[in-house]
Amino acid sequence: MSAHFYIRRNGELWQFVSGDDRAWHAGVSSYRGRSDCNDDSIGIELEGAEGGPFEAAQYETLASLCAAIPQRYAISHVAGHEHIAPDPEKDPGDGFEWALLQQTLGWPSQYFPESVA
Repeated sequence: MSAHFYIRRNGELWQFVSGDDRAWHAGVSSYRGRSDCNDDSIGIELEGAEGGPFEAAQYETLASLCAAIPQRYAISHVAGHEHIAPDPEKDPGDGFEWALLQQTLGWPSQYFPESVA
């Protein structure tokens, strides 16, 4: 399994795969009527325990990265593994503050999973 980006607990950003290339982060997946989400998504992993809380520095880096991605790529949704590949993935889980990310980005709820918007 691989992701395009990884955000450490201190907010440090690592890039493993170019956004122009496919990464294998979603596994067997489907979301909003589309299967195989690896084909047209950018995977961002957050260091931490599934379901546990994340650090303010991680949210800051994540928001900056999410704001930068649409400068180069068209986006239609932001979702977690728990939304696109719930078996066996459950991350980021209950500890992730979707409302904080949405508020920080200032994006409408249509970009986020229905269960968190």
